[in-house]
Amino acid sequence: MKIVLANPRGFCAGVYMAIDVVDQLLELCPDEAIYVFHEIVHNRHVVDRFKQRGVVFVESIDEVPDGAIVVFSAHGVSPAIREEARQKRLAAIDATCPLVTKVHAEAIRYARKGFQILLVGHRHHQEVVGTLGEAPQAMQVVESPADIATLVIHDPEKLVYLTQTTLSLDDASIVIQALKTAFPSIKEPPVSDICYATTNRQTAVRAIAPECDLVLVVGSANSSNSVRLTEISMNCGTPARLIDDRSEIDPAWFVGVNTLLVTAGASAPEDLVHDLIEHLVKTFGAEVEQHDVRHEEVEFGLPGTLKALMRARNVDPSVRRIVRGDEGDQQRAWFAKREIPFRVVDLTIAGSTRTT
Repeated sequence: MKIVLANPRGFCAGVYMAIDVVDQLLELCPDEAIYVFHEIVHNRHVVDRFKQRGVVFVESIDEVPDGAIVVFSAHGVSPAIREEARQKRLAAIDATCPLVTKVHAEAIRYARKGFQILLVGHRHHQEVVGTLGEAPQAMQVVESPADIATLVIHDPEKLVYLTQTTLSLDDASIVIQALKTAFPSIKEPPVSDICYATTNRQTAVRAIAPECDLVLVVGSANSSNSVRLTEISMNCGTPARLIDDRSEIDPAWFVGVNTLLVTAGASAPEDLVHDLIEHLVKTFGAEVEQHDVRHEEVEFGLPGTLKALMRARNVDPSVRRIVRGDEGDQQRAWFAKREIPFRVVDLTIAGSTRTT
């Protein structure tokens, strides 16, 4: 068997930032309870590891004691949740992904200009719930073209669409095209709302999956972007399985599989990928290639709310930053240590570089 590792895969800059926020709080406030509103990111292993370190995850602000520290997850929250936190005098630390914050800002801006907003996404996803809360009177959610017939539109000339950041490009394009057909004057955001990491991971699967017999996506079932990766593979004609970790694989899947693509959703830790690879190499004597489709150098800074808390605790935030390190060097060292043959194939389509 040949294992092809998709690059990019796994953690995006927003997930690195959100996880780092909780890590830093655990270090800064060792004697205080840290509460997180909703899962910090949609990955079971990430959440369970924080629980083991004492972090408390809640689905209601009422569950957080007055005056305690609460972290808003990477998916963002509505203004109503922020107000609840203020009423309880909570030290609220905002770990919302900056790309989600961008969509929130767009919703506020268009609503103030009198636009009706059509939000393309999954109605019950936490990101959509949070965005919808910014302008509930001006916004309607569109999950599929079938929803268009039930929309209440006051002025087709004052209409704009926004999208959930983790949608499949294919699925979003179908809905957006249907909206443009129904409302030819509908405006679009200045820059696509679907995040760079979602785009890059989907592009890699779309480029590599047709040459493979099976795709394994490491990620949790409630991770929208992970689910989308499996759908994209199947749309390419290649069977795909979504797994939380190697314990969920079934040996029957690999009958007749000569080339296996392994990737991971944007909230899946790389150690889970390594554990899967090590198991497959031992079981099948597999060789490993990484196919580089896009290179990412995106980095987000510490949230302002965390910096403010640091200053209040006499900690200089300027000496702290989110450091990802050289992932290429780390990976080569991991394969070398385990004596697993490994090579990189450069299929680079385009780069993604941004620092905020």
